[in-house]
Amino acid sequence: MVKVLILGLGMAGTTFTVGLERIKRGEIPPYGVPLADVDLGVEISDIEIVGAIDVDVRKVGSTAYEVATKLYGMEHVPQSLDEIRVYPGLGAKYVKDLFPTHDEGESWEEELERVYETFKKLRPDVIIDVTTTQEGKTYVDWAEYEEDVARGTAAPSQAYAFLALKYAREEAPVAYVNLIPTPVANSPAIVDAARDFGAVIFGDDGATGATPLTADLLEHLKERNRKVYSIAQFNIGGNTDFLALTDERRNRAKEGTKSSVVKDVLGYDVPHYIKPTGFLEPLGDKKFVAMHIMFESFNGAVDEIIVNMRISDSPALAGYMVDLARLGKLAIELELYGTIYEVNAFYMKKPAPLGSKNLPRIVAYHKLLEFIRKATERRELVEEVSA
Repeated sequence: MVKVLILGLGMAGTTFTVGLERIKRGEIPPYGVPLADVDLGVEISDIEIVGAIDVDVRKVGSTAYEVATKLYGMEHVPQSLDEIRVYPGLGAKYVKDLFPTHDEGESWEEELERVYETFKKLRPDVIIDVTTTQEGKTYVDWAEYEEDVARGTAAPSQAYAFLALKYAREEAPVAYVNLIPTPVANSPAIVDAARDFGAVIFGDDGATGATPLTADLLEHLKERNRKVYSIAQFNIGGNTDFLALTDERRNRAKEGTKSSVVKDVLGYDVPHYIKPTGFLEPLGDKKFVAMHIMFESFNGAVDEIIVNMRISDSPALAGYMVDLARLGKLAIELELYGTIYEVNAFYMKKPAPLGSKNLPRIVAYHKLLEFIRKATERRELVEEVSA
């Protein structure tokens, strides 16, 4: 069994809970789950969501079923989601401009202790962070990180990661999956501590839409020795995450993870504009993506690639969450503590560890499969020795 705790029961987290349960019941096929047909020794049916944590007052104290049906108006929601409770989280002050937040008048120290007790109560194997985008700094020094968490000046995701590390050190191994831009897996202090305490950190920032497509298109042009002159890529959406990105600090964090792909793939930088650009509520969760790439081909010919897409934002990420829960369980069972580049390179916009390069996703996919092959061989060997 893989016990999963969700941080942030927004559209992505809710879509994950609903879709996972429907797959397990045989109601829908696992489309959108990249490794659905790959044997990890951990099945989709093994995943059990034990709870969710949020700061939205409309969700705290409710169940995942109530959030899906009443707040988001989803259909085909399994009644069994009524067993998944939403617990109060950290950092309500960071998002009070976006929605009404839950506030019990606690001190920051009391908030940390309450959430840690929730971890101990639910005993997750994997914690998946899909909270609202926050700006945060990269931590190299553990003492600075620990001090900032204690003072409440670290980003909420980094405070959650700190509690996960504490849980790994004091209770049991855990995998922490960071699917937002805040540097968690790209903070060496966090990864080093994970290696020492018995935790796995995946991250940062799930790459589901235009970014992986851009990486593969740039690889296509690079392999054909075409000179890229400029790249424009933007997204407009109507969900809460896009509303959050109207804040310049949050948008800056997202832009940094999206833009790193250009030089990593091409080997040189070019003028580019790659960032979320707006919030338009009628678009809802189905974001609009536009892309323009100008490049030179043989004998001075200048050509262009123009792409327009509509992508359902949350389902694209939710399918990744299914894989990452299984991969997280595999990693802690094999004691592969710290972070794993092969996993991050396929699923993340800013793959850890710090300084790692983005890869075209077709390349990253085959590296991931090779990692899985070696990991499953190691698992089989461990099982033989144990027997």
